[in-house]
This record gives sequence, structure tokens and C-alpha cells, in this order.
Amino acid sequence: MFERLFKLSEHNTSVRTELVAGLTTFLTMSYIIFVNPDILSTTGMDRDAIFVATCIAAALGSAVMALVANWPIGMAPGMGLNAFFAFTVVAALGFTWQQALGAVFISGLIFVFLTVTGVRSWLIEGIPHSLRSAIATGIGLFLGIIALKNAGIVVDNPATLVGLGDLKATGPLLAIFGFFVIAVLDALKVRGAILIGILAATVLSWITGVSEFRGIVSTPPSIAPTFLQLDIVGALHGGLIHVILVFVLVEVFDATGTLIGVAKRANLIQEGKRSRLGRALLADSTAIVAGSLIGTSSTTAYVESASGVQAGGRTGLTALVIAILFLASLFISPLAGSVPTYATAPALLYVAGLMMRELTEVDWDDLTEAAPAAITALAMPFTYSIANGLAFGFISYVVLKVFTGKWSVIHPATQIVATLFVVRFAFFAE
Repeated sequence: MFERLFKLSEHNTSVRTELVAGLTTFLTMSYIIFVNPDILSTTGMDRDAIFVATCIAAALGSAVMALVANWPIGMAPGMGLNAFFAFTVVAALGFTWQQALGAVFISGLIFVFLTVTGVRSWLIEGIPHSLRSAIATGIGLFLGIIALKNAGIVVDNPATLVGLGDLKATGPLLAIFGFFVIAVLDALKVRGAILIGILAATVLSWITGVSEFRGIVSTPPSIAPTFLQLDIVGALHGGLIHVILVFVLVEVFDATGTLIGVAKRANLIQEGKRSRLGRALLADSTAIVAGSLIGTSSTTAYVESASGVQAGGRTGLTALVIAILFLASLFISPLAGSVPTYATAPALLYVAGLMMRELTEVDWDDLTEAAPAAITALAMPFTYSIANGLAFGFISYVVLKVFTGKWSVIHPATQIVATLFVVRFAFFAE
């Protein structure tokens, strides 16, 4: 059956290898079942329902990737997109989480349309490489400031805007401990380093009384508080138009880059040969729509899937194993509820650091490329908005190219996106 479904021999792999690869990828990305509820619950959403939605969305997305694309890539609600959902759309702009879910749903439909029509490929080709790298870096910086704030390491200071928290307090110490555990284990190539770091900090928080141990296994909580609670009509509010644009842009760059990068590492994309990239792109775009209906922020392909590829994963059986393990995770809701913010903050911070590696891809010798990239990355954390970072980056890129006589290199896609952001600032209030 596995041979017929996944063509194992054609990809020079075996059931055992795929099982190990699936487990490896799951261990590296399973931190999301603790971190996602922690982030999205700040919007007023039910934490237990988010936990269930996260597991189901990840399982569903990974299963679609397995059965439609036959690629060894895990899917789950994306880091960065969940932060934009919670801290920008809801906290900063004041929209309800139901409207935010509606915006995710609409962005998913647009994403499917762009994929089916081929516009997605045109858009990806048209966005400058430097801006793509800066977007990933900026999201990393945004996650970093959120992590440091959640850890109590960075605090509000009326005189200097931000300041250093009390590093002698239990919470910050737990976060620092968790970060070092993650970094050391990952440097030693230990699988599941991020998950181990979260659990280590959590156990210490129980011992020190920072959080309460609520058990490990139970029946899954109800998903009713988030299931089909999206407000699609409310998402069509004028002020949410630019939010939908940002969701689409980030989803396009994040998912496409991850899919192509991991697939190349697995040798699934070769020059002159047909690949299943189109099916993989369709799988990840439909997963966004499904996730919004279940009650979570945008689902995307996970770069941690590279760990499973490194372990030998080459087919959708790896992704199917990931899906099954996420479903099994539904039964550990008491453990997920026992994980404090201080334990998930170091995971956020570590992921943020990994995302900043993209800075090396920017052409720093060309100021018309470097300056917009720097503005994009810096604006995201300092305006506390991924949307503002994207807007500043695209607009400044077009302005600098035009006034230095390089307007001919501006792709129409970049021009369109920059114009949309100018319209947003001119006509739509925050």
C-alpha cells in the first residue's frame, strides 16, 4: 500500500526510513503546539481550543501535503504570521479575532487563486531578492522583541521607551536557561532541541512554583470556541484590506521559499524534470483556508522539515507520519496548558535568531537594494508591525530605484504592491 501511494522504491527510500524522518521532523516542529496557543490566546481566543485547532490544522495540512504532493514536508500554523495576527491585527489595529480569522480565510482563497492561475509564480519572480530576505529577517526581529518582552527581559521604560527587566527574577532566569538549553542542544545536533528546551524550562517552572502542573494526558478539549467562528463579512471592512494583502504576501514568500528550499535539499526539484511543486503549492494554500475554518492563523510549510529530509525522508509518507503524530498530540492538552510564557519565550527567541540568517542574502554593496532591505527589517520590530515593515520596504525600494535612474529594473509586481501600500497610508486609517 505504501509503495503504491508514495512510490518508495522510485525515491530510493523505505518505510522505516520514512518513519524515522517523520518522527525527526515532528520533534523539531512540535514546539508550535505550545507556542501557538500562547500567542493567539492573547487575543481573547480560548487557549484549549487553539491547542486543538493547532494540532488539527497541522495534521490536516501535513496529510494533504502527503497525499496530494507526495512531498516530505510538515505543515502547521506559521511563526510570524501568528504574531502578526495577534499583536498587529488584533492588539494594535483593534480588530476582533473573529475578523482576523476572516481575513486569513480570504487571504487563503486569494492564495489558492494565485496558485491555480500561476500568478503566484509571477509574483515571486517579481519581488526583489533583497526584500524577500529582509522580510524574513524583519519577522525574526519582530519575534525577537516579542520573546524578550514575554520573558520579562525587555520591559517598558517611559524615559528610553524600552529597558532591561529584572534578570534576578524567576521568569527571566527560566527563559535564559531555556534559551541556552535549546542553543547548546541544537549546536550538538540533538533532535528536538527546541521542544526539549521548552519542556526543561517548564519542569523548572513547576518546581519553582511559577506555573502549575496540570497533568499530561486527557481527552482533547472542545474546539467549539474557535470552530467556524470567523467573521468573513467583518473582514471585508476597509481597514482590513491591507491586512489581507500582508497575509497574502507573507504567505507567498514564506511558504514558497520553504517548499523550494526543502525540496531542493531532498532532490525533488531537478532541472529539466517535472516536479510536484505545483501540487505542493496548492496543498499549502488550501491548508490556510482549512486552518481559518478550524480556528487558527495561517498554516504554512515548515523549514524544520529539512531535518526529516536529512534523516532520509523523500516521500509523502514522512508527512503522513507527521500528521498522525500531531493528531496523537491532541491527548496532551493538560501538558500544553501547563507550559508558561517564560518557557515558550526562549523558543521564539531562538527561531528569531535563525531567521536573521537571511541578512547575508542582501546585496549590501548596492544601496538601492540595501537601504530598503534595512528599513523593512528595522521597521517591523520598531513599529511593532510586520505590515508597516513591508510597506516601508516596498515604497522605499521603488522610490530609490526611480530617483537613481534604475526604474527599468522594477518588476510590475513590486510596483503594484508599493502602490497598494501608498493607497493604504493615504486613504485607510490604522
